[in-house]
Amino acid sequence: MDEILDSLWLKIEILINYTKTFLDLMLAPLNSLGPAVAIATIAFITVVITKVFTRIYNTKRYKELEQEFLHWFNLRQEALKSDDPEKGKLLAKNIDQAKLNKIYYDYFFEALLKGLVTKYLPVLVMLAYVNDAYQPGNLLRLFGRDYVLKLRDLNGQTIVVGAGLWFLVSLIMAYVGWFIIRKIYSKHVSGKTTKSGSHIQKEPNVAGSG
Repeated sequence: MDEILDSLWLKIEILINYTKTFLDLMLAPLNSLGPAVAIATIAFITVVITKVFTRIYNTKRYKELEQEFLHWFNLRQEALKSDDPEKGKLLAKNIDQAKLNKIYYDYFFEALLKGLVTKYLPVLVMLAYVNDAYQPGNLLRLFGRDYVLKLRDLNGQTIVVGAGLWFLVSLIMAYVGWFIIRKIYSKHVSGKTTKSGSHIQKEPNVAGSG
């Protein structure tokens, strides 16, 4: 058993080393921009990766549970719209107890596992990489200082920001920026679509009056 575990750990260690070497080669050009910009760019790339993974990665079980959950949830909603409120509530309760509750928890945990793989795992991997690649010794060798940023607070005290903290701050800013841009884009596109639709609806009236 110990030999199997040792062999497994050796393979994991080799995979980690290969992954680190690959990331070093891919991200090395960013170092010319300075540690703060390089780490912020890595954080933005991480956000893009999580968004892409979340969109394209769906297990067969996740899809099946999603469809089943929506099916029973819609039945429950229809039951609540019954002309007889008491009968509708009773039917909805039966649906909950018979199917919906179990499917909901299965769907929830499958979604949680999906989130761990597509959102949290890439963040943890990149955080570990940044902490290792931009540790004080490497920062000193690459940039001539052992910190990413040096700031001053309101009392004039110096605050030194390290690689891990700056990565997390940059990650949060990237997610917030993504959210704002998406909201603005959605509002702009939906506004154009609404105007276009209203224009199309008016054309028959104009033609008819002529």
